[in-house]
Amino acid sequence: MLIDEFKNHLTFERQLSPNTIDSYGRDIKQFADFCTRHNKGLAEASPELLDNFVYSLKTERTLAPASVFRKIEAVRCFYKFMLVEGLIKEDPTKFLYSPRLIQKVPSQLSQEDMEKLLSFPPTNFAEWRTLCIVSLFYATGLRVSELINLQLENVNTKEGWVLAFGKGRKQRFVPMHQEACALLERYLFERNAHFATKETDSEIFLNKQGKKLSRVTVWKDIEMLGRQAGISTPLHPHLFRHTFASHLLQGGADLRSLQEMLGHESLNTTQIYTHVNIQDIRAKHRKFHPRG
Repeated sequence: MLIDEFKNHLTFERQLSPNTIDSYGRDIKQFADFCTRHNKGLAEASPELLDNFVYSLKTERTLAPASVFRKIEAVRCFYKFMLVEGLIKEDPTKFLYSPRLIQKVPSQLSQEDMEKLLSFPPTNFAEWRTLCIVSLFYATGLRVSELINLQLENVNTKEGWVLAFGKGRKQRFVPMHQEACALLERYLFERNAHFATKETDSEIFLNKQGKKLSRVTVWKDIEMLGRQAGISTPLHPHLFRHTFASHLLQGGADLRSLQEMLGHESLNTTQIYTHVNIQDIRAKHRKFHPRG
Protein backbone atom coordinates (compact mmCIF):
# COMPACT_ATOMS: atom_id res chain seq x y z
CA MET A 1 0.00 0.00 0.00
CA LEU A 2 1.29 3.46 -0.93
CA ILE A 3 0.83 4.95 2.55
CA ASP A 4 2.83 2.07 4.08
CA GLU A 5 5.64 2.70 1.58
CA PHE A 6 5.57 6.37 2.56
CA LYS A 7 5.84 5.45 6.25
CA ASN A 8 8.81 3.20 5.45
CA HIS A 9 10.41 6.15 3.68
CA LEU A 10 9.89 8.31 6.79
CA THR A 11 11.36 5.56 8.96
CA PHE A 12 14.45 4.59 7.01
CA GLU A 13 15.22 7.59 4.83
CA ARG A 14 14.04 10.53 6.93
CA GLN A 15 14.57 8.77 10.29
CA LEU A 16 11.63 10.54 11.89
CA SER A 17 10.29 9.58 15.31
CA PRO A 18 7.62 6.84 15.55
CA ASN A 19 5.06 9.38 16.82
CA THR A 20 5.64 11.68 13.82
CA ILE A 21 5.45 8.75 11.40
CA ASP A 22 2.13 7.58 12.88
CA SER A 23 0.73 11.12 12.74
CA TYR A 24 1.81 11.62 9.12
CA GLY A 25 0.32 8.25 8.20
CA ARG A 26 -3.04 9.22 9.70
CA ASP A 27 -2.88 12.62 8.00
CA ILE A 28 -2.32 11.08 4.56
CA LYS A 29 -5.12 8.57 5.17
CA GLN A 30 -7.41 11.53 5.95
CA PHE A 31 -6.32 13.26 2.74
CA ALA A 32 -6.81 10.03 0.75
CA ASP A 33 -10.39 9.81 2.06
CA PHE A 34 -10.92 13.45 1.03
CA CYS A 35 -9.67 12.63 -2.48
CA THR A 36 -11.99 9.61 -2.69
CA ARG A 37 -14.99 11.76 -1.80
CA HIS A 38 -14.04 13.99 -4.74
CA ASN A 39 -13.55 11.01 -7.08
CA LYS A 40 -9.79 11.42 -7.29
CA GLY A 41 -6.84 9.19 -6.49
CA LEU A 42 -3.80 10.47 -4.58
CA ALA A 43 -1.77 10.67 -7.80
CA GLU A 44 -4.53 12.73 -9.45
CA ALA A 45 -4.85 15.46 -6.83
CA SER A 46 -4.74 18.95 -8.33
CA PRO A 47 -3.61 22.20 -6.66
CA GLU A 48 -7.30 23.22 -6.54
CA LEU A 49 -8.22 20.04 -4.67
CA LEU A 50 -5.38 20.63 -2.22
CA ASP A 51 -6.59 24.18 -1.61
CA ASN A 52 -10.04 22.81 -0.85
CA PHE A 53 -8.52 20.30 1.57
CA VAL A 54 -6.64 23.07 3.41
CA TYR A 55 -9.83 25.14 3.56
CA SER A 56 -11.73 22.17 5.04
CA LEU A 57 -9.04 21.79 7.71
CA LYS A 58 -9.09 25.47 8.64
CA THR A 59 -12.88 25.49 9.02
CA GLU A 60 -12.90 22.41 11.27
CA ARG A 61 -13.39 23.91 14.72
CA THR A 62 -11.89 21.04 16.69
CA LEU A 63 -8.47 21.28 14.98
CA ALA A 64 -5.75 23.35 16.62
CA PRO A 65 -3.61 25.52 14.31
CA ALA A 66 -0.61 23.29 15.02
CA SER A 67 -2.57 20.23 13.84
CA VAL A 68 -3.62 21.99 10.62
CA PHE A 69 0.00 22.98 10.01
CA ARG A 70 1.22 19.41 10.59
CA LYS A 71 -1.36 17.91 8.22
CA ILE A 72 -0.33 20.30 5.45
CA GLU A 73 3.34 19.48 6.04
CA ALA A 74 2.50 15.76 5.91
CA VAL A 75 0.83 16.21 2.51
CA ARG A 76 3.82 18.22 1.23
CA CYS A 77 6.18 15.51 2.41
CA PHE A 78 4.02 12.80 0.82
CA TYR A 79 4.07 14.42 -2.63
CA LYS A 80 7.82 14.99 -2.47
CA PHE A 81 8.09 11.25 -1.80
CA MET A 82 5.83 10.46 -4.78
CA LEU A 83 7.87 12.75 -7.02
CA VAL A 84 11.17 11.09 -6.03
CA GLU A 85 9.62 7.65 -6.59
CA GLY A 86 8.48 8.67 -10.08
CA LEU A 87 4.79 8.22 -9.25
CA ILE A 88 3.94 11.77 -10.36
CA LYS A 89 5.57 14.17 -12.81
CA GLU A 90 4.79 17.43 -11.00
CA ASP A 91 4.40 18.28 -7.34
CA PRO A 92 0.84 19.64 -6.82
CA THR A 93 1.90 21.15 -3.45
CA LYS A 94 4.51 23.40 -5.08
CA PHE A 95 2.42 26.54 -4.61
CA LEU A 96 0.27 25.29 -1.75
CA TYR A 97 -0.43 28.02 0.80
CA SER A 98 0.52 27.05 4.32
CA PRO A 99 -0.77 29.18 7.19
CA ARG A 100 1.97 30.62 9.33
CA LEU A 101 2.21 28.86 12.66
CA ILE A 102 2.45 31.33 15.52
CA GLN A 103 5.05 30.07 17.96
CA LYS A 104 4.14 30.33 21.60
CA VAL A 105 6.88 31.56 23.88
CA PRO A 106 7.70 28.59 26.15
CA SER A 107 6.96 28.96 29.84
CA GLN A 108 9.71 28.30 32.37
CA LEU A 109 10.28 27.87 36.08
CA SER A 110 12.21 30.44 38.07
CA GLN A 111 15.57 29.60 39.62
CA GLU A 112 13.87 29.92 43.02
CA ASP A 113 11.28 27.27 42.04
CA MET A 114 14.03 24.95 40.82
CA GLU A 115 15.86 25.42 44.10
CA LYS A 116 12.70 24.46 46.03
CA LEU A 117 12.27 21.30 43.93
CA LEU A 118 15.89 20.20 44.10
CA SER A 119 16.17 20.79 47.85
CA PHE A 120 13.14 18.59 48.63
CA PRO A 121 14.23 15.86 51.13
CA PRO A 122 13.36 12.38 49.75
CA THR A 123 12.38 9.66 52.23
CA ASN A 124 11.87 6.59 50.01
CA PHE A 125 12.93 5.04 46.70
CA ALA A 126 10.14 6.62 44.65
CA GLU A 127 10.99 10.10 45.95
CA TRP A 128 14.71 9.61 45.26
CA ARG A 129 13.77 8.55 41.72
CA THR A 130 11.56 11.62 41.14
CA LEU A 131 14.15 14.00 42.55
CA CYS A 132 16.82 12.46 40.31
CA ILE A 133 14.54 12.74 37.26
CA VAL A 134 13.89 16.44 37.91
CA SER A 135 17.61 17.01 38.47
CA LEU A 136 18.49 15.25 35.22
CA PHE A 137 15.81 17.10 33.25
CA TYR A 138 17.13 20.43 34.50
CA ALA A 139 20.80 19.50 34.10
CA THR A 140 20.57 18.13 30.54
CA GLY A 141 17.33 19.33 28.89
CA LEU A 142 16.44 15.77 27.86
CA ARG A 143 13.03 14.96 26.40
CA VAL A 144 10.95 12.60 28.54
CA SER A 145 11.24 9.87 25.88
CA GLU A 146 15.03 10.20 25.98
CA LEU A 147 15.12 10.08 29.77
CA ILE A 148 12.96 7.00 30.28
CA ASN A 149 14.98 5.09 27.65
CA LEU A 150 18.36 5.83 29.26
CA GLN A 151 20.33 2.64 29.90
CA LEU A 152 22.95 2.28 32.63
CA GLU A 153 25.74 2.39 30.02
CA ASN A 154 24.41 5.72 28.65
CA VAL A 155 25.64 7.78 31.63
CA ASN A 156 29.11 8.53 32.97
CA THR A 157 29.02 10.29 36.32
CA LYS A 158 32.84 10.36 36.62
CA GLU A 159 33.30 12.37 33.42
CA GLY A 160 29.88 14.05 33.65
CA TRP A 161 27.93 13.21 30.48
CA VAL A 162 24.79 11.53 29.22
CA LEU A 163 24.41 9.80 25.85
CA ALA A 164 20.89 10.62 24.66
CA PHE A 165 19.07 9.03 21.75
CA GLY A 166 16.77 11.64 20.24
CA LYS A 167 14.32 11.75 17.37
CA GLY A 168 15.15 9.22 14.68
CA ARG A 169 17.57 7.53 17.13
CA LYS A 170 20.07 10.35 16.57
CA GLN A 171 22.54 10.33 19.42
CA ARG A 172 24.22 13.20 21.21
CA PHE A 173 26.41 13.67 24.25
CA VAL A 174 25.09 16.15 26.81
CA PRO A 175 27.25 17.36 29.72
CA MET A 176 26.07 16.97 33.32
CA HIS A 177 27.17 19.17 36.21
CA GLN A 178 28.63 17.73 39.42
CA GLU A 179 25.50 18.08 41.56
CA ALA A 180 23.38 16.16 39.04
CA CYS A 181 26.06 13.45 38.84
CA ALA A 182 26.13 13.12 42.63
CA LEU A 183 22.34 12.84 42.84
CA LEU A 184 22.29 10.27 40.04
CA GLU A 185 24.91 8.19 41.87
CA ARG A 186 22.81 8.36 45.06
CA TYR A 187 19.69 7.29 43.13
CA LEU A 188 21.59 4.36 41.57
CA PHE A 189 22.66 3.32 45.07
CA GLU A 190 18.99 3.40 46.18
CA ARG A 191 17.99 1.56 42.99
CA ASN A 192 20.49 -1.24 43.59
CA ALA A 193 19.41 -1.60 47.22
CA HIS A 194 15.70 -1.58 46.31
CA PHE A 195 16.07 -4.28 43.65
CA ALA A 196 18.89 -6.26 45.28
CA THR A 197 16.99 -9.57 45.00
CA LYS A 198 15.03 -8.80 41.82
CA GLU A 199 15.79 -9.10 38.14
CA THR A 200 15.18 -5.75 36.48
CA ASP A 201 15.13 -4.07 33.08
CA SER A 202 18.35 -2.32 32.04
CA GLU A 203 16.86 1.18 32.00
CA ILE A 204 18.01 3.56 34.72
CA PHE A 205 14.55 4.60 35.88
CA LEU A 206 12.35 1.70 36.96
CA ASN A 207 8.88 1.28 38.43
CA LYS A 208 8.19 -0.78 41.54
CA GLN A 209 8.09 -3.98 39.46
CA GLY A 210 11.60 -3.32 38.12
CA LYS A 211 10.31 -2.44 34.65
CA LYS A 212 11.03 0.68 32.59
CA LEU A 213 9.24 3.74 33.93
CA SER A 214 6.39 5.11 31.77
CA ARG A 215 5.85 8.71 30.65
CA VAL A 216 2.61 8.84 32.64
CA THR A 217 4.35 7.84 35.87
CA VAL A 218 7.04 10.48 35.30
CA TRP A 219 4.35 13.12 34.78
CA LYS A 220 2.39 12.10 37.89
CA ASP A 221 5.50 11.88 40.06
CA ILE A 222 6.80 15.35 39.17
CA GLU A 223 3.31 16.80 39.69
CA MET A 224 3.30 15.30 43.19
CA LEU A 225 6.80 16.62 43.90
CA GLY A 226 5.66 20.08 42.80
CA ARG A 227 2.77 20.02 45.26
CA GLN A 228 5.02 18.77 48.08
CA ALA A 229 7.61 21.47 47.35
CA GLY A 230 4.96 24.22 47.22
CA ILE A 231 5.30 25.05 43.51
CA SER A 232 2.16 26.78 42.17
CA THR A 233 3.02 26.27 38.47
CA PRO A 234 1.62 23.01 37.04
CA LEU A 235 4.63 20.81 36.28
CA HIS A 236 5.16 18.62 33.22
CA PRO A 237 8.33 17.02 31.77
CA HIS A 238 8.80 19.45 28.86
CA LEU A 239 8.64 22.43 31.21
CA PHE A 240 12.07 21.44 32.55
CA ARG A 241 13.48 21.33 29.01
CA HIS A 242 12.23 24.88 28.47
CA THR A 243 13.65 25.92 31.85
CA PHE A 244 17.03 24.32 31.09
CA ALA A 245 17.29 26.19 27.77
CA SER A 246 16.06 29.53 29.11
CA HIS A 247 18.35 29.53 32.15
CA LEU A 248 21.38 28.63 30.02
CA LEU A 249 20.68 31.53 27.66
CA GLN A 250 20.15 33.90 30.57
CA GLY A 251 23.52 32.75 31.90
CA GLY A 252 25.25 33.64 28.62
CA ALA A 253 25.23 30.38 26.62
CA ASP A 254 25.31 30.75 22.82
CA LEU A 255 22.55 29.42 20.57
CA ARG A 256 24.76 26.95 18.69
CA SER A 257 25.83 25.20 21.89
CA LEU A 258 22.23 25.13 23.10
CA GLN A 259 21.11 23.66 19.77
CA GLU A 260 23.65 20.83 20.19
CA MET A 261 22.57 20.10 23.76
CA LEU A 262 18.84 20.09 22.91
CA GLY A 263 19.33 17.97 19.79
CA HIS A 264 17.54 20.41 17.49
CA GLU A 265 18.09 19.87 13.77
CA SER A 266 17.49 23.53 12.97
CA LEU A 267 18.74 26.61 14.77
CA ASN A 268 15.33 28.18 14.07
CA THR A 269 13.78 25.79 16.61
CA THR A 270 16.28 26.88 19.25
CA GLN A 271 15.76 30.59 18.58
CA ILE A 272 12.32 30.50 20.27
CA TYR A 273 14.21 30.67 23.59
CA THR A 274 15.71 34.04 22.68
CA HIS A 275 12.17 35.45 22.98
CA VAL A 276 12.03 34.17 26.56
CA ASN A 277 15.28 35.95 27.32
CA ILE A 278 14.02 39.17 25.70
CA GLN A 279 10.82 38.98 27.78
CA ASP A 280 12.91 38.62 30.93
CA ILE A 281 15.02 41.66 29.96
CA ARG A 282 11.87 43.70 29.23
CA ALA A 283 10.36 42.75 32.59
CA LYS A 284 13.51 43.88 34.39
CA HIS A 285 13.55 47.10 32.34
CA ARG A 286 9.95 47.87 33.36
CA LYS A 287 10.72 47.06 36.98
CA PHE A 288 13.94 49.04 37.41
CA HIS A 289 13.81 51.85 34.86
CA PRO A 290 12.61 55.17 36.40
CA ARG A 291 10.10 55.56 33.56
CA GLY A 292 9.23 51.88 33.30
